[in-house]
Amino acid sequence: MKPTCILILFLIGWQTDTYQEQRNSMVASQLENRNIRDESTLQAMRKVPRHRFVPKEQQRYAYEDRPLPIGYGQTISQPYMVAFMTEVIKPQKDFKVLEIGTGSGYQAAVLAEIVDKVYTVEIVPELANQAEKRFEGLGYSNVKTIEADGYFGWEEFAPFDAIVVTAAAEFIPPPLISQLKEGGKMVIPVGSPFLVQTLMLVEKKKGKTTTKSLFPVRFVPFTRGN
Repeated sequence: MKPTCILILFLIGWQTDTYQEQRNSMVASQLENRNIRDESTLQAMRKVPRHRFVPKEQQRYAYEDRPLPIGYGQTISQPYMVAFMTEVIKPQKDFKVLEIGTGSGYQAAVLAEIVDKVYTVEIVPELANQAEKRFEGLGYSNVKTIEADGYFGWEEFAPFDAIVVTAAAEFIPPPLISQLKEGGKMVIPVGSPFLVQTLMLVEKKKGKTTTKSLFPVRFVPFTRGN
């Protein structure tokens, strides 16, 4: 093999190893140190290349402990928040999960590493298209994307074992509650846009829903269609 080819392969391998080291460090310092314990969630966070879900100019910050802008007034959530919202729904291999607010696609990719099917809804056309291409490029064939108003969920594939909402709603949309399977869980930030909201855990038991306040959060607003 020519020396130039060896150098290129070395550089590619070095970059890959660097990103893996960054993910391992992220999981250890940002997740395990904050009591994220679900092993399937930790494994998914170690595996999914977060740098592939942010703009090129943001890739150097991909594994830092903070959200990052992805354009169109949207952000990719802080790694801890993604891990917490994954863990709190107690994901299982046979789950069918609905996500509202695809954004970059990172949360959906983390879920796709664990569950059987992920259905994700994004209202911004450009983000929906970008995310769909990322899923294809990274081999996430178990993720299905649609450009639509997330308020109405995705009735065609309901009911869902769990629902993850990644934008702040002023109230819990009734269609999402109706699409949640008996015994299912939904995690959703609730509160006024641009202010501190409350992350809520919603559970459906015997046709009734219970809610539990988890902790204060800041999410981008839940955008509605015209």
